[in-house]
Amino acid sequence: MPGFVLLMRPRDDGDDTMRIGFTVTKKIGNAVVRNRMKRRLRALARELLTERGIAGADHVLIGRNGGVERDYALLRTELGKAFRKVTPQAADTPAGKVATPADTTTPAKAGAQVGKRP
Repeated sequence: MPGFVLLMRPRDDGDDTMRIGFTVTKKIGNAVVRNRMKRRLRALARELLTERGIAGADHVLIGRNGGVERDYALLRTELGKAFRKVTPQAADTPAGKVATPADTTTPAKAGAQVGKRP
């Protein structure tokens, strides 16, 4: 099980700004442990969000049990995989159509989820 879950939802408001949020529940540990986990998630997002995030979407990283003890390089690899799963691929779209975040309809597995606005 990955040390986090990545949720991504397109805002569809015409703004290309990528936004990110972090959350870690009290089930993970005391305030010191939760803050450490959030610092690790922020560092990961700082490294990978600009190059792999989706413009005009909200990204949320939810810390999971074991994420604090997990090797940072492994977390970075897992986040890269999660971004690949939520990013629409050119092969998934019909010929001549440009992929948009709204074209992704199925949730990705293993730590990444894609959602549409209701």
